[in-house]
Amino acid sequence: MNKSDELFDPPVTVSITRRVKPGCEKAFEEFVSGITAAAMTFEGHLGATIIRPSNPAIPEYRVIFKFDRRSNLEKWENSECRRQWLAREKVLIVGSPVREVLTGLETWFTLPAYQEIIPPPRYKMAAITFIAIFPLIKIVSYSFKPVLVSLPSLLQEMMATGLIVLLMTYVVMPRMTRLFAFWLYPYSRKSRR
Repeated sequence: MNKSDELFDPPVTVSITRRVKPGCEKAFEEFVSGITAAAMTFEGHLGATIIRPSNPAIPEYRVIFKFDRRSNLEKWENSECRRQWLAREKVLIVGSPVREVLTGLETWFTLPAYQEIIPPPRYKMAAITFIAIFPLIKIVSYSFKPVLVSLPSLLQEMMATGLIVLLMTYVVMPRMTRLFAFWLYPYSRKSRR
């Protein structure tokens, strides 16, 4: 995947929360295993995490899965295979599933291999962001100054800021999060799959 593909067809994380009807827990477990296995056969699927209810009185399941590109997610979501699985789900859940698609800044601090998504403490996120963004600002300013010098200063700043945000979102922060996972998520080491 080249850089422009990553910008316009980014990796995505999808979180779907469902509340299971009382007495349907076993059937729902089978459903989740089946739909997750089916999704894994599709191109670009990077893995899934199932977060089971921590409180039996609130039987809410959260399934999180990642795709390498939004276009591959759309192939899965528009597939006949997925439609068939979702038809089975209707009798097992209460209400409609709650779906979130995460692609940008909100995924700076997520790792695919962790059982639970618990954000690191804010001071750690701030520290890693500083470590990443300070040199990036210097590099972008130095590298693109000759190209941008003929533009008005406001436009120069807008273009540099846009480039830094894109690099942080799609290149720098995913790598920094993996590199510093031992510090960001020390409590999650044992819950890794």
